[in-house]
Amino acid sequence: MRAVLCRSFDGIDAFTVEDIELEAPGPGEVRVRAAAVGVNFADSLVAAGQYQTRPDFPFSPGFECAGHIDALGPDVKGFEIGERVMAVMDYGAYREQVCVPAVHVYRLPESMDFVTAAGFPVTYGTSHIGLDHRGSLKAGETLLVHGAAGGVGLTAVEIGKAMGATVIATAGGPEKLAVALEHGADHGIDYRSEDIRARVREITEGRGADVIYDPVGGDVFDASMRSIAWGGRLLVVGFAAGRIPQAPANLLLVKNAAAIGVYWSSHREREPERLQRSFADLFELYEAGALKPRIAETWPLERAADALRRLLSRKVAGKIVLTTADTSA
Repeated sequence: MRAVLCRSFDGIDAFTVEDIELEAPGPGEVRVRAAAVGVNFADSLVAAGQYQTRPDFPFSPGFECAGHIDALGPDVKGFEIGERVMAVMDYGAYREQVCVPAVHVYRLPESMDFVTAAGFPVTYGTSHIGLDHRGSLKAGETLLVHGAAGGVGLTAVEIGKAMGATVIATAGGPEKLAVALEHGADHGIDYRSEDIRARVREITEGRGADVIYDPVGGDVFDASMRSIAWGGRLLVVGFAAGRIPQAPANLLLVKNAAAIGVYWSSHREREPERLQRSFADLFELYEAGALKPRIAETWPLERAADALRRLLSRKVAGKIVLTTADTSA
C-alpha cells in the first residue's frame, strides 16, 4: 500500500511517499481501507517532533480517516467487513490502509460521504468537547470564536449556534468573515482592521463574552483575556499564531474567570465513552442540517506535503482533505 512517511523530524520537506507492506489488524483492531484522510495543523508539529506524541521512525502523520472496514482483528465485536466508518488515532492516517483500535472507530451516517467524514472528527470533535464538556456553554450566552473561518474555528461557530449561543466570530479579512457569517455567526470582527476588545465590548454592551474559543493564541489570547465576561471561560485550543501566551492570574481573579485547556486527543484514551456520546450528538446535528462541513480543498495522498503547506498558509477557509484511489462510498 502507499503511505506518506516521516523518517526524521525534519518536517514537511522530509515527507516521502513509499510502498509499504500491508499490516494485519492486531487484537481489538480493525483495518480501514481509507478513501479520504483529514489534514490538520498538528500534523506539521508531529512531523517536526514538536507535538505531545513523538512516534518511532518511520511513521505516517495524520489523526483521522474515513473508508470501509476491510479486515477485523481477533476479539473484535460489533463491526463487520465492508462497513462505512471514520477513525481517529494518535498518528498514522496518511496511508491507504490503517489499523485502528475498534474503540476509536465510528459508523457513519448514510448521508455522510467519505471526504466529509475524513475532515469531521478532529475539528467537530474538538469543538463539541470544548464547548459542551469543558466550556459548559449554555443557551443565551455569548460565544467568541477566534480563527472562525479555519477548520476548527468554523465548527465552533456552527456548534455554538446549534447550542443556542450568540456567536461573535473573528477572522482575518472580509472574505473569511463572510464564511463564518454564512455558517451561523451573528457578528463578525476583522482582527486585521478592528480592535477585538473594543468590538466585543460594543457588541455585548460592555459585558464581554461568556465563553471564548481560542485556537490561535498569541496576541489574540491577550485580547481575549480583556474581553471575557465575569464568570467567563476561555478555552485554550491551540496556538496557530506561534506564540504560546501566559494567562495573567490577576485578570482571572478579578473576573472570577477560568482558562481551560481543550486537548481533545487525550479523551480517546481517558474517556472513549464520552467521545462515543459526543459523536452521536454531532451525527444527530449533522443529519438535522445544523452542521454543514466546509471542505475547502482536496488533494491526492501523494501530495500531502503540498496540502499541509496550503493549510499552514492560513489562506484556506474550511478543511483540507487528502484522497486515495479508493473513493467509493
